[in-house]
Amino acid sequence: MPKVGMEPLRREAMIRATIQAIGEAGSLDVTVSQIAKRAGMSSALAHHYFGSKDQIFLAAMRHILRKFGTSVTLRLRNLDDPAARIRAIIAASFAEGQFDKEVVAAWLTFYVRAMQSEDVARLLSVYARRLKSNLMHDLRKLFDDAEAEQVAQGLASLIDGFYIRHALQHVAPDRDASQALVCDYLALWMERKARG
Repeated sequence: MPKVGMEPLRREAMIRATIQAIGEAGSLDVTVSQIAKRAGMSSALAHHYFGSKDQIFLAAMRHILRKFGTSVTLRLRNLDDPAARIRAIIAASFAEGQFDKEVVAAWLTFYVRAMQSEDVARLLSVYARRLKSNLMHDLRKLFDDAEAEQVAQGLASLIDGFYIRHALQHVAPDRDASQALVCDYLALWMERKARG
């Protein structure tokens, strides 16, 4: 008989184990059995809670996205200046816990799996729309609509690009340097706008 209250703890353990396993393998090329063993449970129990490996991976990415959303919300609290709010969103993208090796590997896997799985593609689309919406909310206060679209696209591309570089290159800029480079892009657009 299952212990009452254990399901949330086991789910959390599976999610952590999935992120760690992807981080070690650098891909989703791990078995449910390997993930379950790392989480201290049987693969049958893992399948019971999540179903397929794709569902386990989706749960892990939802967890990462929830943490990112919480980080954005906390950083935006009490900020009124549009540029400061945009920099806060950028900072959340490179925050500790988001730009760690294991999480970056999960993001890279997320991008690749989105080309193969409708469920993963749908979740990636939700993330992309939310990021754009968050950026556009404040960019429209600084730029006209066409420019705001361009800046949002550039910022999102730079953020994603640094995740890919960080995952694939040992000489990629670190967290702070990556964040600074993305903020520099915003500053260049703001200087251009100020010059008219």
